[in-house]
Amino acid sequence: MTAQPLHVLDRRRTFDVEIPCDIAPLSGRNAAAAPRFVREATGTSSESPASTVVAHAQEVNGAPARDALGPDEAAFVAARDSFYLASVNPEGWPYLQHRGGPAGFLTVLDAHTLGFADLKGNRQLLTTGHLRANDRVALFLMDYPGRRRLKLVGRARTIDADDDPSLAERLSPPDLQKKVERLVVIDVLGFDWNCPAYITPRYTAAEVEEVMAPLRARIAQLERERLSGEHAPRSP
Repeated sequence: MTAQPLHVLDRRRTFDVEIPCDIAPLSGRNAAAAPRFVREATGTSSESPASTVVAHAQEVNGAPARDALGPDEAAFVAARDSFYLASVNPEGWPYLQHRGGPAGFLTVLDAHTLGFADLKGNRQLLTTGHLRANDRVALFLMDYPGRRRLKLVGRARTIDADDDPSLAERLSPPDLQKKVERLVVIDVLGFDWNCPAYITPRYTAAEVEEVMAPLRARIAQLERERLSGEHAPRSP
């Protein structure tokens, strides 16, 4: 696989990125988000073993330190009922877990902050333990029907729910307040809207039912019309 150079510029850094030719360059708002994400995800300078992806970052004087979540990102986060959360243990091993709840349980607190309530679970507390040694995290938010994904990197901290009742009330899903043990607050550093390639559309039972409901109603209507016609008096 050959590679082609790509030069991207945002408010904070200029990047010369060498990418495989089969990866489409980002455009529009994505180009502004991806460089910051690349900086945090790869470090100041990194090179893959195959030498197909190389990123070099240069600081831009006076630039903001973080990307701000806008209306598009806030709406996308509010619609999600699950996400994937990655952390790193003290030995450097990455750990990935799935988090789920009612839509909107991951909350945009402001343009730079996310939060969610940590509920009673399997008592392993792996992510909670990792954050005590290394607060860096990455999040993947998926919209499978729409084939969209939002990736974020940031620094996370935990807060005992009893220490901040107002925040606990804001983050706790309805009917689950008694299961909340702690709160997780994430300071977002960068984000990236990813391309739809290789995302297989998947649908929840509720999404399937939304599509099927009018079809079932139409079938029921036709069945009533059929039965009504069968019992209607026939002309001699």
